[in-house]
Amino acid sequence: MRWSALYARSRQAPASLAAVAVGAVALCALARLGGGGPGDPRLATLLLAAGATALSVGLGGQDLALDRTAAIRWMPRRALHVLLCAALIGAVLLAVRTAGGQPAGVEFTVRNSAGLMGLVAIGAAWGGSPYAWIPPFAWLSASLVAPPATDVATQVLTWMLLPPGTPAGTWTAVTLAVTGTAVYAAGGPRR
Repeated sequence: MRWSALYARSRQAPASLAAVAVGAVALCALARLGGGGPGDPRLATLLLAAGATALSVGLGGQDLALDRTAAIRWMPRRALHVLLCAALIGAVLLAVRTAGGQPAGVEFTVRNSAGLMGLVAIGAAWGGSPYAWIPPFAWLSASLVAPPATDVATQVLTWMLLPPGTPAGTWTAVTLAVTGTAVYAAGGPRR
């Protein structure tokens, strides 16, 4: 068996992918029940956040000591893992939106999927893979109840819901993605 298949199995990739698919179907059903208009970013952001939290369990292996002592270079593999997860949840959102006949906002999807996976990676490095879902969940919860973005601090808080091309939203997502990927790639998940 190839190392990539073993790696995917050790990171619970089949179960995570099934959870992403179930979440996408559930949110599609919710959208059909009247979950906002075509320009409403909340359901799209919720789908990306659900995908990121489902994939967060794979950021830690079965044996963390083995991950740290193996004779392979983990840093590029960890960084690639985070980037592939971001691409996967972005692809799921684009596929769902295209299948539903809605316009697929590529810039919005790339920004949010990268930023959310950066938050998940920060969570994995901070508390381990069982707690990697906490930062994106907390940030999304705060942004859903925050007042409309009028100043830069509020725009940073609500970056997930801002329209594409908003500088504060883009830079917040880029910062989270780069920081999260670098921290997780360098140190891996916390024990």
